[in-house]
Amino acid sequence: MDAKLAVIGLGSIGSMALWQSSRLSDSVVGFEAATPAHGRSAVGGDTRLFRMVYLGKPEYYPVIERSRGLWAELEAETGQEILTPTGGLSIGTANGSYINSLLEATRVTGAEHSLLSREELAERYPQHNLRPDDCAVYDPRAGVLRTDRAVSAAVAAAQANGATVLQNTPVDSITETEHGVVVTSGDRTWTFEKVIVASGGWSRRLMPDHLKAVTETHRIVLTWFIAQDGTQFSPENFPVFSRWYDDRSMYGAPAVDSVTVKASVDGPPTGRARATPDPDAVPRELTQEEIEKVTEIVTEFFPGLIPTIARADAFPELFTEDRHPLIGWLDENSGIYCATGFSGKGFKMATGYGHIAAHEALGKQMFDGLDFVRPDRFKTR
Repeated sequence: MDAKLAVIGLGSIGSMALWQSSRLSDSVVGFEAATPAHGRSAVGGDTRLFRMVYLGKPEYYPVIERSRGLWAELEAETGQEILTPTGGLSIGTANGSYINSLLEATRVTGAEHSLLSREELAERYPQHNLRPDDCAVYDPRAGVLRTDRAVSAAVAAAQANGATVLQNTPVDSITETEHGVVVTSGDRTWTFEKVIVASGGWSRRLMPDHLKAVTETHRIVLTWFIAQDGTQFSPENFPVFSRWYDDRSMYGAPAVDSVTVKASVDGPPTGRARATPDPDAVPRELTQEEIEKVTEIVTEFFPGLIPTIARADAFPELFTEDRHPLIGWLDENSGIYCATGFSGKGFKMATGYGHIAAHEALGKQMFDGLDFVRPDRFKTR
């Protein structure tokens, strides 16, 4: 037996699972096909939004709450600034389905928030060009996460705790035997008591057929625009945001480099629209349709941004059929634990998911209220 636990994939979730596992055991190995936080993984893109006001199942809220505390712990442990508080805006039509759904979510979860009228929104955040019937739900605990910094810090913290990291070691297969779980990379093999699969868009290669049938690698597109006045779009002045209407939607983050603002279309024809079976062959260049769509929306929403894409990129991500992740054992007798399929919504909760995966995989604690993310929900289909 080479170690108690292996974590395959040290990206958004795997890096956090490795860090959390290293706090619980001195017998942990992480496998990374390239290097942690490399530019082709779903970690790419500089930043992700952290929000407590979240449109999704209320069962996510405890994971988000736990994640916020763990982001602070990672910062304290590594000396890195990872989560920058900015507040958050969710902008949409007053009394429309988006705003009403958000308000209902806050009623159920108890998330701190305030409702801003169009007049209040225009006065406080003039960067947004508003429609006549707009309003916003303000999230005072929201912020922006530095993705590559977060992953690098988590891996470094795990190594400081005694974890072994194998870089440039792509995993070809995992096989359960009576002696443990055998991990193969090229002509090398290792045997572990348990294995966490956290390789994002590459996870399908290591999945049983019934999970391959309900997952798909998608291409996520991110775009950045130059601010005419960078101070207006600084983290101090420009909260993370999401705007959603029937005809268009966009989300984004402030200019952490004092110049470029992330403003990306959420949904077709960019973002999650295109399936990409091979995560190693995700088209990085935007199509003409994608360029025209995102430019059109930025032109309407943000007069203070130069309406020409300054930078764009695309990344692979694993989506499940129901858009909820796969967190848990393949079955009750398996030594393989899934922590993947986050469907473009995982990074804000990465520390929380890593905490859950590490504690469950090492047999330290099981968590209730997560039936909707357990892999066995697909097994009888």
